[in-house]
Amino acid sequence: MGRFVHQRHRKPLEEGGATGLIVACPPLRSGVNLARIVRAAGCCGVREMIVCGSRSIDARIARDAVQQITFHRHRTLGPVLDKWRQRGYRLVGLEQATHSIPLPEYAFAEKSLLVIGHERHGITAEILDRLDDVIEIPVFGRPPAYNVATATAIAIYEYCRQRLESGRGRLPRDGGD
Repeated sequence: MGRFVHQRHRKPLEEGGATGLIVACPPLRSGVNLARIVRAAGCCGVREMIVCGSRSIDARIARDAVQQITFHRHRTLGPVLDKWRQRGYRLVGLEQATHSIPLPEYAFAEKSLLVIGHERHGITAEILDRLDDVIEIPVFGRPPAYNVATATAIAIYEYCRQRLESGRGRLPRDGGD
C-alpha cells in the first residue's frame, strides 16, 4: 500500500472551526453563489447565517450544510448588525475599500460577524459605516476580485486557520510523520 490512501468523506474535526463566526449575506443575484457560500460555511463549522432577501438555498449545492446551519432571514442587514454588535460580535466586512486590511494581516476576534457584499455592488455605504473592520483578499491577477462565494470561502477558512493556529483546535494526525 502506498503512503497516501484516498479517504473520501472523512469525519469532521471535533475541535476548532468557525463556531464563533456568523456570516451575513445581503440579497444576492445568484442562488448558486448563496448555496456555495452555505456549503463552505457548513464545511467550516459555521452554525448561524444571516440571509437577506427572498432567494432560496439550493440544497443540491449546499448539501448537508442546510441542516446544520441556523438561518436568520431578514429583508435588510442594517438593524440586524446593530443587534449582533450588542451581543458582543465584531462586525467585519469583506470588501475592497479604503483602509481595508489585507486578509493575511487580519486577526479575527473569536466572536466575529462576517458581512459580505453583493456580487456587483459590494457592501453599501450604509453598511460600511456600521462595520468595525474591513478586510480584503489580495488579488494577484485578473479579474481584479474573487467571486463572492470564493472570497467568502477563503475568509471563513482563514478564520478557522487562525483558530487552529491559536490552539483552539487540532488537525488529526493519522499515520506517517
